[in-house]
Amino acid sequence: MIVDTVIHARWIIPVEPESVTTAPSVYEYHALVIDGGRIIDLLPSDIARQKYQGTTTENLESHALLPGFVNSHTHAAMTLLRGIADDLHLMDWLQNHIWPLEQKWMSEAFVRDGTDLAIAEMILGGTTCFNDMYFFPEITAQQALHHGIRASVGLIVIDFPSIWAENSEAYIEKGLALHDQLSHHPLISTPFAPHAPYTVSDEPLSKVRTFADELELPVHMHVHETLHEVEQAQQATGQRPLQRLHELGLLSPSFIAVHMTQLTDDEIELVAETGAHIVHCPESNLKLASGFSPVAKCLAAGINVALGTDGAASNNDLDMLGEMRTAALLGKAIAGDASAIPAMTALRMATINGAKALGLDQEIGSLSIGKSADVIAIDLSQLETQPLYCPVSQIVYAASRQQVTDVWVAGKRLLKQRNLTTIDITDLKQKLDEWRQRLSA
Repeated sequence: MIVDTVIHARWIIPVEPESVTTAPSVYEYHALVIDGGRIIDLLPSDIARQKYQGTTTENLESHALLPGFVNSHTHAAMTLLRGIADDLHLMDWLQNHIWPLEQKWMSEAFVRDGTDLAIAEMILGGTTCFNDMYFFPEITAQQALHHGIRASVGLIVIDFPSIWAENSEAYIEKGLALHDQLSHHPLISTPFAPHAPYTVSDEPLSKVRTFADELELPVHMHVHETLHEVEQAQQATGQRPLQRLHELGLLSPSFIAVHMTQLTDDEIELVAETGAHIVHCPESNLKLASGFSPVAKCLAAGINVALGTDGAASNNDLDMLGEMRTAALLGKAIAGDASAIPAMTALRMATINGAKALGLDQEIGSLSIGKSADVIAIDLSQLETQPLYCPVSQIVYAASRQQVTDVWVAGKRLLKQRNLTTIDITDLKQKLDEWRQRLSA
């Protein structure tokens, strides 16, 4: 049978759904068969060679194949602000540095060039899907489609005026129009993205909930990011933000709460009962001293916890391999238990858990027959990952993003032997240098 692509690999790590208990978590000397942008088979290489003839055949003798990483929380265009205001508290960082720069420089060109840099960095690091929250979401979607990466493009909502919209009503109207415009693109989804409880008031949040319910869209929001945020809300309203969101009807299996560093046991139980998802951003939380999300407790309660990098202005990278390692190590320290957040759990957080949070787990997040061929290859022959006893453990605890050699999204190759196929790096670097000069002036 002639097919588009057959990839033979030393290891295939499918990240099967948890209900699949009889299948091994790692397949050795197997092949992944791709046709029409989808995975149509996963079988031993010797059988695959007899059964399939690929228009393209890859023999990755020292590589692990696994589903592409899902970066479940980004502000892609903020790559242009990487390193410009480091080592500051969150509100100082935002109010005195980031927001003034955005107010001065925000434009379609800013979002286009910053998003291009983010996409290039993410592809090079094995990310095949990112969930974004930023201004000019139509530009983010346009660039994602141009470069072939999968994106969940947030329909941002905020009470304050910006160059993109003058008030919350205008944000919602423009977001709904963009959702209609993008609804036929298989690589793009459009969750609502109200910024945070302290920047979006009750009326627009109620409208978001109504429209999200009608259109069956997720809602992606910063929640309980810092102790200061929670204390201010309690002083102003007598309520913690999570309780307010619950009373507004937002907590549900469609709600994606980002950061969640300040959680009581009762709030963990509430999130579990409502089926809401959490996106853990450990490196951003550490850098901004925002606090520690009790991930082990949340997982034990049955909450789906995904991973995100946050924006490069507060991380300062979009490296999901690094984020997995930090999440696993930090989770152990917080829990006081070395068995908390094992390697496979961290890998799930970076793949299938992210897909589930975004409502895309029937399409991506694991190498399952019928799903989109969003696939990455990691070369484990490097000295840094030798000797090799368990590929999953080496990927989470030892591998670097420079070991990602190849990336496919929906069967299209975006990275070939460390070379980007859809992005001109020379042209991009020239634009970035121009932005550096403007922003640092």
